[in-house]
Amino acid sequence: MATESFSLFDLAPGRVFADRFRIEKVHRHNGLAPAFLADDQTTGAHVCLTVFAPSMFEGVAQAEEFRVSCQAWTRVKSAHVTKVREIVGLPSAGVAWVSDVPHGEPLKRFTEEKKRMEPAKVVKLGLGLLDGLAAIHHVGLVHGDIKPSTIYHDPKSKKLAVELVDGGITPGLWNAKHLGERTALIGTPFYAPVEQFGGESPDVQSDVYNVAAVLFELASGVLPWPGKSYLEVFQAKLDRHAPSLVKRAPDLELPSGFEEAIAGGLVADRRARYPSVEEFRAALERVGND
Repeated sequence: MATESFSLFDLAPGRVFADRFRIEKVHRHNGLAPAFLADDQTTGAHVCLTVFAPSMFEGVAQAEEFRVSCQAWTRVKSAHVTKVREIVGLPSAGVAWVSDVPHGEPLKRFTEEKKRMEPAKVVKLGLGLLDGLAAIHHVGLVHGDIKPSTIYHDPKSKKLAVELVDGGITPGLWNAKHLGERTALIGTPFYAPVEQFGGESPDVQSDVYNVAAVLFELASGVLPWPGKSYLEVFQAKLDRHAPSLVKRAPDLELPSGFEEAIAGGLVADRRARYPSVEEFRAALERVGND
């Protein structure tokens, strides 16, 4: 890993960063690191470069541990997970994820407008997300922070293409910093299960919960739980019953089995939640076949 320092000026449009990536423009920010569109002059590919600054790490050794631990993401193969091509060391103990550019736009643009998606489309999008999650879980990883801003979709596509981005970043940083098994809240409070508020790390069932929360919001136009503050949302999540679509949006017309399929992923008690994405997927498929 190189030791020369770099600054935001080195990531300005038109600059060649790390003697390899010609920066085009900022693409997105995941809350921890900015992602840039860039041309990889080594491979000739147009890529998304997510840059983790040296200030995020306590030296070269910690940055290298994060880089090595993230290599497993290059093994994830799914049309519903943006391909991670390479994890590279950057100047002065920085790290970058080199990924394909996700298709379409963030789902957050849709949810911010409080629109509702047709139940059939919600099912189709959900099946794609769960297929992507299955590929992630297959290599022993979890996403850890599924929400509308980490989901890309193409609203103009007849196939309703959907991709997960930024998987494993926050949990990976936590582990590289050796901050222990008990965590601060990893993930986004409005989509995270109640056990994560108590310090438990993301796992398969928290990924399931994240997806169910997103599908609920898409169908209803509102979040599953009332409340504007994190504390209010947390208190609402303590209810042992899953939130009800018809109570949150009384005018909704839903196909048979739709609400039950979503509710199975939103139960507060993880022991009563779907234990795997496969079971969640099977429940959604039954809705689509009715």
